[in-house]
Amino acid sequence: MQEKKAGLNNAEFWSGRFTEPVAEIVKRYTASVFFDNRLAEVDIRGSLAHAKMLAAVGVLSADDLAAIERGMEEILQEIRAGRFEWLLDLEDVHLNIERRLTEKVGDAGKRLHTGRSRNDQVATDVRLYVRDAIDHNLQQLKDVQKAFLALAEAHADTVMPGFTHLQVAQPVSFGHHMLAYFEMMKRDAERFADCRKRVNRLPLGAAALAGTTYPIDREMVARELGFDGVCENSLDAVSDRDFAIEYCAAASLLMTHLSRLSEELILWMTPRFGFIKLSDRFCTGSSIMPQKKNPDVPELIRGKTGRSNGNLISLLTLMKGQPLAYNKDNQEDKEPLFDSIDTVRDTLAIVADMLTGITVNADAMRAAASQGFATATDLADYLVKKGVAFRDAHEIVALAVRHAEQQGCDLNDLSLDVLKGFSAVIAADVYNVLTLEGSLASRNHIGGTAPEQVRATVARARKALG
Repeated sequence: MQEKKAGLNNAEFWSGRFTEPVAEIVKRYTASVFFDNRLAEVDIRGSLAHAKMLAAVGVLSADDLAAIERGMEEILQEIRAGRFEWLLDLEDVHLNIERRLTEKVGDAGKRLHTGRSRNDQVATDVRLYVRDAIDHNLQQLKDVQKAFLALAEAHADTVMPGFTHLQVAQPVSFGHHMLAYFEMMKRDAERFADCRKRVNRLPLGAAALAGTTYPIDREMVARELGFDGVCENSLDAVSDRDFAIEYCAAASLLMTHLSRLSEELILWMTPRFGFIKLSDRFCTGSSIMPQKKNPDVPELIRGKTGRSNGNLISLLTLMKGQPLAYNKDNQEDKEPLFDSIDTVRDTLAIVADMLTGITVNADAMRAAASQGFATATDLADYLVKKGVAFRDAHEIVALAVRHAEQQGCDLNDLSLDVLKGFSAVIAADVYNVLTLEGSLASRNHIGGTAPEQVRATVARARKALG
């Protein structure tokens, strides 16, 4: 039988088993090259580490290693320059690169796949790709955290209403409010860093599912690629996608936090609130209403959160019925994973910039905090400190609020004589706790909204971020 030219189509890699070519529709249906080609650089990194190990254990010659390294460098430059030809017939990123390598260096390229399978190869590639994404996300999260800290410091004294049930509850500072999102971002960073620990295990060496008969050195490859260790069961190594699910779970929580922020920004910039303005570069107009300034970026962040959640559910559903070991189903892991990675990367970049472009309307925030009897709890605490039981104090203040509401004024506007009518223990010092500033300052403990505590929290956070 005449030997066929290497690299014409995917059948070249297993054609001896089959009696007819793959149908064209099946080629399109099973191919992944047009979305997994983004793995090209990590695929080359993994292949070079594999080749170096094979040479170290005597499976590859020094000449073969040199040829592979030279060929891979040329291929890398072709890919970066956009000159690499991705062929549908070759199905995926791995076979496309192997075909090109063989064209360049001949038999050395054919020997590269010794001791491995596409099953452990792709698992390694995806882990490398996710690890790189996490490292970038962690830096981005730090940038977002710093932006929240800058707002918190600048507005430690800016009074706004704190809400429960979207009703005015108690006064807080805008700086304190921003620190709540800083805490969310801190947990998100911890989750991504924790996910990275489980991502950073090397599957290569598991081969198709059972390991290989060649005298490989998996620890050497792990060191070469910066992995913390190796996956210790070959079946699990090639079929596990927990790490991808974990990434998507962390991404969904992050996007949920940013969606909550977006919801508030959207509300705050409406005329009904008027608390903030967003820079024009994050808004759009209307094709028919010339007065409109729409918060499209926060709205899209809110919308893309549903997409991110969908990616997580896709991966969970993908894995739930798979027997060991590798199955073609796992080709479907990449598009949702890549989409979550792209969404997180772009969203964090935009949010870090958007936060620097927020203009705060402190007067509007203060006016809103003066409505809704935000210092009612402070009055109750005042009465308790004067010896009134809390439940009695609660009832007294409720009656005072009802009276003030009927009069169309705030508690702070009621005269001392009127206030004393609700409780004889009330004295002139009551007005110290009925002011917005007094309310803020009284909550002077770790985690409280007092401006002093906000500034101290910012200082601690900056030191921890480095």
